[in-house]
Amino acid sequence: MLTPVWEIEPGTEKPLIVHVNATATGGGVSELLRGLIRHQPAGWAVIAGTADFYAVTKYVHNLLHGQADPGRLDDPALMRTYRSTLAPQAEWFTRHVTPDDVVVLHDPQTLGLAPGIKAAGARVVWHCHIGAVVAPERGPGAVWRAFDAELAALDAVVTTLPEFAPPHVRELFVVPPAVDPAAPKNRELTSDEIAAVLAEIGLTTARVAPGVTVTQDTPLPHDARVVLQVSRWDPLKDMPGVVRCVVGLPEDVHLVLAGTEPAEIPDDPEGLAVLAEVHDVLAGLSEAERARVHLVNISLKRPERNALVVNALQRRADVVLQKSLEEGFGLTATEAMVKGRAVVASAVGGLRHQITDGHNGVLVDPVDLDGVRAALARLLDDPALRRELGERARAGVLERYTMRRLAEDYLKVIAGAP
Repeated sequence: MLTPVWEIEPGTEKPLIVHVNATATGGGVSELLRGLIRHQPAGWAVIAGTADFYAVTKYVHNLLHGQADPGRLDDPALMRTYRSTLAPQAEWFTRHVTPDDVVVLHDPQTLGLAPGIKAAGARVVWHCHIGAVVAPERGPGAVWRAFDAELAALDAVVTTLPEFAPPHVRELFVVPPAVDPAAPKNRELTSDEIAAVLAEIGLTTARVAPGVTVTQDTPLPHDARVVLQVSRWDPLKDMPGVVRCVVGLPEDVHLVLAGTEPAEIPDDPEGLAVLAEVHDVLAGLSEAERARVHLVNISLKRPERNALVVNALQRRADVVLQKSLEEGFGLTATEAMVKGRAVVASAVGGLRHQITDGHNGVLVDPVDLDGVRAALARLLDDPALRRELGERARAGVLERYTMRRLAEDYLKVIAGAP
């Protein structure tokens, strides 16, 4: 059943906001909510699901990115599994919300709660953080048809880009995500702090640290130039393709791939398979190339400490890469940009809205490996350009993508939901 993560303070004025998502830790949505609720009178609850349920929601996730076969939705067992998992959890809201309240459902995992919440009298908003600019028949259209009853129960929809929204919604709000510059993942670190964190986790030493698993042939040299990608082990993040980028890069350049321990993310069942594919690609490299690739798996069990690990990794990197095949927004790129890092990112989805090519980063075709390598090599060989792009990137994030701005946008959503 639903698990409250953040309780609303007694006596808080109406209307109340209750956010609902699929996980309390791991992934951009949970991190966004952790920061957002500090700026608004909001509660936060997390759904429960089975492996079969999360297999369905991952399939829907891939459909919204145009990366799955829409024909599978013709199987009535899929939607039956989805709806039967959520139906009893919708009853929670009959005891916890009033007609003055607003419930914000995040991403496809929670959309099925909408009819039950609406029947309980609250207003319902769906915040869809994902999507791709693809023809509707490649996936999104099938999702909208399958979820017609759930979409009809919504009072408003929030998306990162207008192209991600279903058709014929009552109210649409386009709201980009945000980062918290003062959070452990983004706060300023000294060079000594960065070195200490990376040594402690075993990236630059031979240590073994709790909460982090480092896979490498040899430790990262202190004088190496570093290209970093931080992502879930998700097919759309193309972590195997990142490993392939090491071929042809200068011998002093090392790749670091950091992601959340996939066994700890129940709503992302493809993670273990992607990690296995990364190991297969590594095994096919030469010994010298393999020695320049470092994998960092970060547990969810120590969230604040491990946020600091990501912070140190991003600040140690000379260039941050986001080689996504599709991307709703790309908060890992935003986090690197707020640290003043030079970013090479795929020219897809929300990354194109964050980055202007040549101004505050570099955009590439993610399937053009030679083009990706050329962009990385260009920035690695030009420290002045990296600093220039990084300074503009940081200024842009502080102007457009902070938590305070997101909280203000949500006030407009709550006021505008009928």
